[in-house]
Amino acid sequence: MEMHHFVMKCGGSTVAELPESFFEELRQLQAEQMMPVIVHGGGPAISRILEKLQIETEFVQGLRKTSEDVLDVVEMVLSGQINKQIVRKINQTGAQSLGISGIDGALIEAAPVANAHEIGFVGEVTRVRGDIIHGLTQMGFIPVIAPLGIDQAGQRYNINADTAAGAVASSIGVERMIVVTDVPGIMKTINGEKVIQQTVTEQEIETMIDSGEIYGGMIPKVRAALKSLEGGVSEVVIISGKEAGAMTDVLKGRAKGTAIRKG
Repeated sequence: MEMHHFVMKCGGSTVAELPESFFEELRQLQAEQMMPVIVHGGGPAISRILEKLQIETEFVQGLRKTSEDVLDVVEMVLSGQINKQIVRKINQTGAQSLGISGIDGALIEAAPVANAHEIGFVGEVTRVRGDIIHGLTQMGFIPVIAPLGIDQAGQRYNINADTAAGAVASSIGVERMIVVTDVPGIMKTINGEKVIQQTVTEQEIETMIDSGEIYGGMIPKVRAALKSLEGGVSEVVIISGKEAGAMTDVLKGRAKGTAIRKG
């Protein structure tokens, strides 16, 4: 039976709220040769630790400026706390997972973003070593990846989790990516009722943001999903991690959540 990979991105705050059944579903998918490759974020947890440690941070156009001090905390929270929490939860189901960051084996090579002089050590992905991911999955491990990058001089970078997930998906030749959130998809109000949109294009999303149909906390979620379309990914599906069987449904071609497609 041939192994098929899929990339799943989940936010750090989502992980804590995911039911045990979600991790059990990952084990089941792996058993059916649909191998999950997980990329996670961790913004809120990073903010909490920075506050506790009283490390000053400033925001530039909504993005956290990443100094060396902030970078230490980003690495500690992403690679340490959140990464290992996910690994533990998967391993408790009897599946095997292995947590790494983009720094391990130079998995994610990065270069400074264009406005690095304003926002510090934030990187864009220049290369992902897909061979490392394939090596892990062939050994039977579900890879859990923290979105940090490194350049050839050894400088590390904070990388947007959605961008990292899109780059990982492209590197292993996956066309569809699943974004796990706390909402069942993008809603549209039709005749006073909220209806989940099965498919939307990038243009339709921009229109829905302008019209106010996508608002509040949903805006960063859909913009993040759009970000992961950079690279070779042709479809990003937003699902709720609390909805039993949603991942399996998506992978088996049953309509679940909202699929976002390029133009």
